[in-house]
Amino acid sequence: MFQETLLTVVLTIFVVFVSVPPIILIVLYYYDRRQTQHSILRNYPLLGRVRYFLEMVGPEMRQYMFDSDNGGKPFSRIDFQNIVISGKYLKSLIAFGSKRDFNKPGFFLRNSMFPKQREEMRVVTEPRIKTYRYVGTEGLFSRKEHMEEEAVCPWILCEEDAIVIGPDCEQPWFVRGVVGMSGMSFGALGHRAISAMSLGLGKATGTWVHTGEGGLTDYHLLGKGDVIMQIGPGLFGVRNKDGSFSWEKFRAKAQNPQVRMFELKLAQGAKIRGGHLEGSKVTPEIAAIRGVTPWQSIDSPNRHHQFHDLSSLFDFIDELRRAGGKPIGIKIVMGGPDSADDLAQMMAATNRGPDAITVDGGEGGSGATYQEMADTMGLPLHSGLLYLDNALRKYGVRDRVKVFASGKLFTPDRIAIALGMGADLVNIARGMMITVGCIGAQKCHTNKCPVGVATTDPHHQKALVVEEKQWRVLNYIVTLRNGLNSLAAAMGLDNYTQFTREHIVFRDQRGVVQSLMDLFPYPRA
Repeated sequence: MFQETLLTVVLTIFVVFVSVPPIILIVLYYYDRRQTQHSILRNYPLLGRVRYFLEMVGPEMRQYMFDSDNGGKPFSRIDFQNIVISGKYLKSLIAFGSKRDFNKPGFFLRNSMFPKQREEMRVVTEPRIKTYRYVGTEGLFSRKEHMEEEAVCPWILCEEDAIVIGPDCEQPWFVRGVVGMSGMSFGALGHRAISAMSLGLGKATGTWVHTGEGGLTDYHLLGKGDVIMQIGPGLFGVRNKDGSFSWEKFRAKAQNPQVRMFELKLAQGAKIRGGHLEGSKVTPEIAAIRGVTPWQSIDSPNRHHQFHDLSSLFDFIDELRRAGGKPIGIKIVMGGPDSADDLAQMMAATNRGPDAITVDGGEGGSGATYQEMADTMGLPLHSGLLYLDNALRKYGVRDRVKVFASGKLFTPDRIAIALGMGADLVNIARGMMITVGCIGAQKCHTNKCPVGVATTDPHHQKALVVEEKQWRVLNYIVTLRNGLNSLAAAMGLDNYTQFTREHIVFRDQRGVVQSLMDLFPYPRA
């Protein structure tokens, strides 16, 4: 296979050079000899250009030809396939066997000798939701696939099992599903991607749209579903012209019935700082929403100016809750085993604090960040989630706050493990992006996303058809909830809110298996 691919590349290069008029090759030869920027071209004119050509197409060659099914980073070919098949075909079936390397250390879910029957599960299966999925075959040159209408079970929680966020707030939020959209701003993504997600999630019911720190827009509201509005250190959407916080704009956003919770972004897994948006993506529409100047790059402050410690943070949360009447959450990244101890201790001592905490893992994504931060700053999700849950339990405040988890939780088994480790709900970002067409080109920060997802450029956005992609989003969410329900049934549970550490085991490199409860026992309050 490798030899055939290499031969194809060599022949392609040969054909290209043969087809180029000799006069152009001569001009290039003398130009390369005299230029001072590239050393290899000065010594090897023309041939050096072959090297740069191969270097340029290298990422695509590795992604589609040389990487193994499980080898690609940050998402492998199998990862993409799992997400795409769920959204496109409304299923997650495989044949022959798993491609997981079972000799490597990892987490496993504990099955029950006496699983539940589907009719015994406490989930809502009626009325069914109308959707569309692809049927037929698809070849290289023949496209016989077409969309057919389908009626699917919603797999949402019963009313009595709904997750209640901010029960003491004037307007608590009752959530009927555990999976929703993670924070992705209009600007980081284009309006077509946001619209497709909003419409699909709205049809799925029991889920939510998350604005990211770019502010609330009409595109987030299209699906008529629940919305989490994030307030980042840049205060986009709730700022005055001078950059100060606008209580008037905040109250106006809080009056929208679709906005069910506000989230203060303190940190993000891929960047422990404020957000960045390239000037090429800041259209006049985005600038008006954010209250900034069009076509100029935006860098949010590293932290909010409204607070500087836990006491002032709690004061600001109290003010927001009084002014808006809705739950207030915070988004954090755990830096070590004691990162949340002061937060939980202050909550216990004052009987104050956030209604929800989102813990974002260091493996989380972003449209633009710095390599050194993405690689080493902040704990991965599993560690951060366990230590946050421990801190909240240790100080007796776990029942007062709901925990969201985010960081590559794009399949039912990954979500189940996160729920068992202490999460109540799960946010998904890149899984949603892949569902609406993302191919992992990693050009999010350039405004040249080839599939129209992470771009505000009208030409590139034409690739994304909202009317088709909204159904993929709906199918993806429903398939995730169906998968969670199947896992819960296999483990003998009533629904997918009941995963605990007792239901997870870890197998080490020697083959020794231990319960997660033994490795990380629940602390006593």
